[in-house]
Amino acid sequence: MTRPKSVSLREVGPRDGLQSEAPVETDAKVQLIEKLSATGLRRIEAVSFVHPKAIPQMADADEVWKRVRPVEGVRYSALAPNARGVSRALDHGFREIEVVVSASEKHNQSNLRRSVAESLAEFPPLLQQAHAANASVEVIVATSFGCPYAGDTDPAAVASIIEQLVDQGVDRVAFGDTTGMATPYRVQALLDAVKPVSKELPVLLHFHNTRGTALANILTALDYGVTEFDAAVGGLGGCPYAPGASGNVATEEVVHMLHDMGIDTGVDLDKLLEVAQFAQEMVGKELPSGVLKAGPRTRLSAL
Repeated sequence: MTRPKSVSLREVGPRDGLQSEAPVETDAKVQLIEKLSATGLRRIEAVSFVHPKAIPQMADADEVWKRVRPVEGVRYSALAPNARGVSRALDHGFREIEVVVSASEKHNQSNLRRSVAESLAEFPPLLQQAHAANASVEVIVATSFGCPYAGDTDPAAVASIIEQLVDQGVDRVAFGDTTGMATPYRVQALLDAVKPVSKELPVLLHFHNTRGTALANILTALDYGVTEFDAAVGGLGGCPYAPGASGNVATEEVVHMLHDMGIDTGVDLDKLLEVAQFAQEMVGKELPSGVLKAGPRTRLSAL
């Protein structure tokens, strides 16, 4: 079995992570993004341009991004739920934009207040808007592995969505394990289903560690040749529209495992752990990262 020699991680703590935490100060968000930018991470999901009534934690997105000092070589992305959000992202200089649709009708109604078909119908003008500004669009397919309201997600239903997205001309696609319902078996089933229809579309996987399977799921995806993953420093976050959606897989846990396997991420683990400690102090509670608690396996204790 040949596994990839390197993996690209997108840090989602500043957006996906913080949107489920109690609101934190704007300055702290700016510091978090800038500290993450200094760890060797090359992709960071920075903000979400959503209505403040929907996600109050992202109400200061414009101000956060105005204050951030971007680092050359780091790709920053923003989530935008509609044309207004895309316009705001483009106006702030973002050229990597994420939009969302759920594989579950019930979750899509809860999250976006519309059907899956209605969400898909909204994407072509958003794509045109972004492409006209030389920006790329990634569609995140939430609840790709299961929905807290509807149960298991049929991989064929996800494949059908991907087939439509390919026809629309999306640039990238991500599969979201919104409430941590994925297992290695279900990762295999999904990737088997979507591979024939995804063609050359870049694929990213987004796992939550709600039930302790995130690292096993990443390992399974690696064996399928997937090399792009989301993670959140300290294991921040969840989903405000999905009951029980505890934190994302911790970035430092993913880096720790991959480096021990000889797979390069470009990330300095020691620096990343310092940021994880900062994130823990920022939100004022203990974060779930095991590597943050125990340190790397190479860290020895005195007798």
